[in-house]
Order: sequence, then C-alpha cells, then structure tokens
Amino acid sequence: MPSIADEFDSFVRTRTPALLRSAYLLTGDQHLAEDLVQSALARTHRSWKRLHEVGNAEAYTRKVMYHLQVSWWRKRRVAESMPGDLPDRGGVDTTTATTLKITLQQALLKLTDKQRAVLVLRFFEDHTEAETAELLGVALGTVKSQTAKALARLRTVAPELALANGDVR
Repeated sequence: MPSIADEFDSFVRTRTPALLRSAYLLTGDQHLAEDLVQSALARTHRSWKRLHEVGNAEAYTRKVMYHLQVSWWRKRRVAESMPGDLPDRGGVDTTTATTLKITLQQALLKLTDKQRAVLVLRFFEDHTEAETAELLGVALGTVKSQTAKALARLRTVAPELALANGDVR
C-alpha cells in the first residue's frame, strides 16, 4: 500500500500538466503559471492528509490556485512586459489550429486579469457562473459583467476568433 507521501507525489506528477494549462490561461505567462501552481501545490501538501481522506485534492488545488490569482491581482505589482510577437521557429508551416491558438493567446493577454480568469473558468474549465463567482470570491453579477466585457473585448481585438468558431456576425 502506497504511503501518503507517495500518493501526493503521484498526484503532483499526474495533475501538474493540467494545472499548468489552467494557470497559464489565468496568468498569460509561463513563469507566473509555474509560480501559481507551485504555490497551490505547497498549500495542498499542507492539507494532504485531510484531502487524501475525502478524495477532492484536485478541486482543492484548483480553488487555491484561483484564490491565489485573485489575491495577486489585488497586490500592487510592477508591470511586466509581455512580448508582442512569438519568435519565428523557421521553416515550419503553421496549421490553422496553431494560428488560432496563438491568436487566442495574444487576445487573452489583452484582457484584464479578472476578465481572463472569468473566461478561463467559464469556458475552459466549464464552470457555471455561480461556481465561477464562488471560486473567485466575487458576486455573480461581477462574473456576468466581466464575461460580457471580456467577450466584447475579444470580438474587438481578435474578430478572427468569431469567424473561426463559425460565428458570422
């Protein structure tokens, strides 16, 4: 029978890639995403014995991640510079899916942190408006207004996303 420490190690190895994907969408930066996941996993480790018994470690880790992201918004930070263009990898013919992914990534970076988090939770993580509000610790109306503002901003900064989705507005 594996020890509790072995089970935590297994959890970290198997779930970190999925957590990193969500964290990257929340932060828009690979290094900040790694910091966010590491901080969330550290808190999960402290509560592992209790979480192990009830079997909801991933849900707990994700909630910690969302709460940490919100607390990071509230702290004043030095503005970070995000590169405008991705480096050319040379000679590789990009596919439509890759182009769409890059377009979406650049468009998400043009949203506020709160707008990006709401979209990630609602449409990437597939949470309801009420679940998103609870996870972020904000009012339901805030989720609704931030979603509307974020989608409107995406339509402005990246109209090609609507066309890629079959929306002909």
